[in-house]
Amino acid sequence: MLMLISRLPRIESSSGASVVAIDNKIEQAMDLVKSHLMYAVREEVEVLKEQIKELIEKNSQLEQENTLLKTLASPEQLAQFQAQLQTGSPPSSGQAQGTAQQPAQPASQGSGPSA
Repeated sequence: MLMLISRLPRIESSSGASVVAIDNKIEQAMDLVKSHLMYAVREEVEVLKEQIKELIEKNSQLEQENTLLKTLASPEQLAQFQAQLQTGSPPSSGQAQGTAQQPAQPASQGSGPSA
């Protein structure tokens, strides 16, 4: 009986040691997960920063193009565009081509031979 009692503290201490070992393994696993997540987040942040940079450059380019087109457009074209914006209808490709070809048509008609 004495021998059985003397083994009890060893069982408790070995059980306590395995609980500590399990806790340590869990903590190590959590640290590993945390480091992988932080790496993935940093990588995603870098990708998003690059996309933001590209979008800012594209936006700047489009603003410059818009300003140029506004300076080159006739008052009638600007009025037509404003009307389309107010109605919410996008400009059709036929309308855009039609307005761009209008000035070119009289010049081509006048340069041909007359019958």
